[in-house]
Amino acid sequence: MESKPPLPPFTPETAARKVRMAEDAWNTRDPDRVVQVYTEDTRWRNRAEFPVGREQVRQLLQRKWARELDYRLIKELWACSGERISVRFAYEWHDDSGHWYRSYGNENWEFNEQGLMRRRFASINDLPIAQEERKFHWPLGRRPDDHPGLSDLGL
Repeated sequence: MESKPPLPPFTPETAARKVRMAEDAWNTRDPDRVVQVYTEDTRWRNRAEFPVGREQVRQLLQRKWARELDYRLIKELWACSGERISVRFAYEWHDDSGHWYRSYGNENWEFNEQGLMRRRFASINDLPIAQEERKFHWPLGRRPDDHPGLSDLGL
């Protein structure tokens, strides 16, 4: 069976590494890559959608990134215990008419023994912002190590 270290039980250090790995994967905006860290029967709550399994998650991500253009995400560890990690995040994106948004949220994750995520529960709110209010300025892809995180940005 495939394994995706770091594995539970998580320490603050291994959980923070897992969070950064998730952020990096999501910033690729590649659904095929992102779904590989979830169990085949993963269960999600994402806004008003409740996908089950990698294929439904893949479809959700394809729709998401077709709609949320120039997507840039920052995740931050909130808490961890055993096989669970709690994360807060923010991401910036614009729609096809050029309106910018910052989306804020929280995620609760639960992992199996192999380090694959079996449950992801996300609560997300969108805030319209002016382009001048953007805070996430790096080339599309991985956030540079020297770019401030959420706490550093006051978010």
